[in-house]
Amino acid sequence: MPLRKIIRIDEERCDGCGECVPSCAEGALQIINGKARLVSESYCDGMGACLGDCPQNAIIIEEREASEFDAEAVEKYLRQKQSPSPLEKLQSKPAPTPYPACPGSLSRSLGKSGPGKSEKPKRSPVAHFSRLNNWPVQLMLAPVKAPYFQQAHLLVAADCVPFALADFHDSLLEGKILLIGCPKLDDINFYREKLTAILRENIILETEVAYMEVPCCFGLVQAVKQAIADSGKAIPLTLTRIGLHGEVKEKHKPVARIGEGV
Repeated sequence: MPLRKIIRIDEERCDGCGECVPSCAEGALQIINGKARLVSESYCDGMGACLGDCPQNAIIIEEREASEFDAEAVEKYLRQKQSPSPLEKLQSKPAPTPYPACPGSLSRSLGKSGPGKSEKPKRSPVAHFSRLNNWPVQLMLAPVKAPYFQQAHLLVAADCVPFALADFHDSLLEGKILLIGCPKLDDINFYREKLTAILRENIILETEVAYMEVPCCFGLVQAVKQAIADSGKAIPLTLTRIGLHGEVKEKHKPVARIGEGV
């Protein structure tokens, strides 16, 4: 392989923000498992257009042995990324069955039933403001070690919870560090492994899981329980189940034991 200039990504510095991805016209960068990755050495021209967009200074240009830049391969790769479009893919799929595999995926209207739906809710005269204490909040993107994880009260929430629970910021988020994810759409094993690393590498005082009442959402609970067990720590856990109409259905604290599921 020839000696040439090419980028190198410092995984310790990279926080997976994705700012570098759109700056690479060749499409050589992707966010994979929460980190920026070089898809192929032959897609990188070594010009360094992505360097100025990295807020963590995690990308550098170095001279090393690498595959030659292949403009034809880049063109072919970009064409494959652009075709077919997401809309065309959706239109080509067969219509879903009337009863999806997950009961939580069933469509339903929530506006005319449930507690407090008969009249328009009154607005509180008190001004509301964000209780968010950290960024990023997506579990896929969050770093394993960050200053805000030390002595943290951790809230792991399903992405739908803040939309269902009207006072999410005041009732659940205040004073906590937030991580969100969807156990139905994302890789639940990756969630479990990353949560295990976060719990193991940081001092987490307690963990709360806020999840929707639909069955598939319980996967998030299982992932956190297993992560606590795998971390080898007895971290207090609270489980908060949210109803589709925005009510807290249940809140309880299972007993945590080191090395065991809770």
